[in-house]
Amino acid sequence: MCGIIGAIAQRPVEPILIEGLRRLEYRGYDSAGLAVIDGSELHRQRAVGKVEQLAQRLAEAPLAGHLGIAHTRWATHGKPSEANAHPHLSEDRVAVVHNGIIENYAELREQLTQKGYHFASDTDTEVIAHQIMEEMRQGLQLLDAVRSATAKFKGAYALGVISPTCPDRLIAVRQGSPLVIGLGISEHFIASDIQALLPVTQRFIYLENGDLAEVCGDTLRILDAQGSPVDRPVHQSGLSAGSADRGQFRHFMLKEIHEQPQAVAETLEGRLGTDAVLDGILGPGSEELLARVRSVQILACGTSYHAGLVASLWIEGLLGLPCRVEVASEFRYRRHAVMPDCLLVTISQSGETADTLAALRRAKTEGYLGSVSVCNVPESSLVRESDLVLMTHAGPEIGVASTKAFTTQLVALLLFTLSLGRHQGLDATLAASLVDHLRALPKMLERALELDAPIEQLSTLLADKHNALFLGRGGHYPIALEGALKLKEISYIHAEAYPAGELKHGPLALVDADMPVIVVAPNNRLLEKLKSNLQEVRARGGELLVFTDDPEALGADAHTHVLSVPSIDDWLSPIIHTIPLQLLAYHTAVLKGTDVDQPRNLAKSVTVE
Repeated sequence: MCGIIGAIAQRPVEPILIEGLRRLEYRGYDSAGLAVIDGSELHRQRAVGKVEQLAQRLAEAPLAGHLGIAHTRWATHGKPSEANAHPHLSEDRVAVVHNGIIENYAELREQLTQKGYHFASDTDTEVIAHQIMEEMRQGLQLLDAVRSATAKFKGAYALGVISPTCPDRLIAVRQGSPLVIGLGISEHFIASDIQALLPVTQRFIYLENGDLAEVCGDTLRILDAQGSPVDRPVHQSGLSAGSADRGQFRHFMLKEIHEQPQAVAETLEGRLGTDAVLDGILGPGSEELLARVRSVQILACGTSYHAGLVASLWIEGLLGLPCRVEVASEFRYRRHAVMPDCLLVTISQSGETADTLAALRRAKTEGYLGSVSVCNVPESSLVRESDLVLMTHAGPEIGVASTKAFTTQLVALLLFTLSLGRHQGLDATLAASLVDHLRALPKMLERALELDAPIEQLSTLLADKHNALFLGRGGHYPIALEGALKLKEISYIHAEAYPAGELKHGPLALVDADMPVIVVAPNNRLLEKLKSNLQEVRARGGELLVFTDDPEALGADAHTHVLSVPSIDDWLSPIIHTIPLQLLAYHTAVLKGTDVDQPRNLAKSVTVE
């Protein structure tokens, strides 16, 4: 979603702000801008398109100043345009950057218009600037004006506010959307993501919901939701500025695909014993809670939802426990029945996914035994608000289309299943076998990555197509869903996924020479059933791309292209089969010339509904 960065320093802040915006580009955006205060003057520059367009304008007309805010915008209210780009001003006395949505902006806009304020944009953000200005007109200083104004807002938001009336301070507010403060020496910073600030600091304070911070060069004051001064802990990040570099790879997505063996090794580190998952990997008190579980409810969105679908098959298939999976944005808006002794599991790469967070908050009032979050960001809202946590340790993921976050979620969820299985009668021999396979998994993923070159050749079959169909059975159907999602996200080819047995119940009508069919076909008890589905496609002239660990069982012909995937235990096979589908989407997108790392209309962290 939108990216925020702000700085107050003894040096010019424009280079810090621009570099921060570049490091936030992965979040998805359509325009960028910044505002700085130079003495008693407020100056602003904005541009539609990439941060580079803004940087070029600033190269021609630099903005001096030691206090500033900057922003990358992802459109929610108003089309992408310079007028709608942030920061937004009020009378050249208030500048605001904003992530989130002000739900009652229309009502406030009408009130402010009647008071004589002129609106130059279609955004909800401009309401914030004018409302703060109105509070200042009533005699309040900047900090109190911001606090008074935010009391009138409904919705989720993170704000950075500056004013030439207070040229020595930056105001930051967090309500729902993430915001972090970076600590320096005689300089401080704010950002929506620590990635933006790694070149200038590794010491951070994560604001809590409702916090308002007054940030000066040498001092920092934080007020909680009740307006009381509060101390928040300082965290030292282990990440470096270089963690957001592409290195030898053409795109972040390709780099992150190839990082998966190491990322999975990090997920497993310190969690596997000789023949079992170690006790307590979900945190203190987790074993007592797991012993009481009789059912599981999983909530997630997008790619994380697909990981949840695989996990549900593990939980039911290995443990015999009822497990429901639901898209969080649907769960939070419907009446539902809580299963007996039910453990709630939420999954999110960022830990700030708005729908998943809202679903967790609602569920905590409805009688669940407890909550577990599977997440990649330690200080995220989802982690802080859950009873138990299983971190994926995927490391920073910059590409909008998730890759290593997905595979590490799958591994973490299998670890969770095995931990739960200790209390559900899971056969010890089977558990030990799965642990052995998990230990070997990073090497198996390295072997799967050797398919990169042949898949690059195979992608030529998709590059000129407009549609694609993905098929899978059992635990590989969610992998087909994920493969279809990856292809549509970055290549803009319309793609759908179906359980292979459903092919004759409708989708077969679409199959012809222009509809490639991508099949996930491991050699398991469902392979014979899957063969008949492939024959249905062949009979209608369809082009088949088949990923299997038993090529001999399927056979190739002029219109059937079979790639051999490393063989592994069937319970872990979905993880291995994820890799070739990621590579297929990537190479197809490269051939089509799309923006692989920042696909149109998409954001990395969806922090609004």
